[in-house]
Amino acid sequence: MGVKPMPMNKGEASKPGQASFSQFQDIPIPIGAEMNLDRTVILGATESWIGRLTLETNHNPVKLFNFFKQSTPEFGWQEVTSIRSATSFLTYTQTTRVLTIQITSKTLQGSEVVMTVSPRDQNLGSPAVQTNPAPPKVGQ
Repeated sequence: MGVKPMPMNKGEASKPGQASFSQFQDIPIPIGAEMNLDRTVILGATESWIGRLTLETNHNPVKLFNFFKQSTPEFGWQEVTSIRSATSFLTYTQTTRVLTIQITSKTLQGSEVVMTVSPRDQNLGSPAVQTNPAPPKVGQ
């Protein structure tokens, strides 16, 4: 099929004007994917980056969903949930970050993949803070 984790362009010369995936050592990248620079925003260092990585691929959404479902845990991510539909979503966590993968079919051929990585809330075990107290009861 050709959808498998990419060797991250190690030792390969990039084409002029083509973005490199070498910064993304902690997520699977399908073979043949191209970065959409207009829709990509990345912040931070290689091992702790956050932001949105947008990919254009020639693979169909079903194969991409299966690829990410199988490959992402191999990069140290734990699956939280997944939804397979016209626009599919997969959500994963690591120690300090959350990864959401959105897969949408393109009009003519292939798919768009939007990978969003954000910091993980480190206070998940603390009690919830009530932000909207109950309104006072009438007549009291």
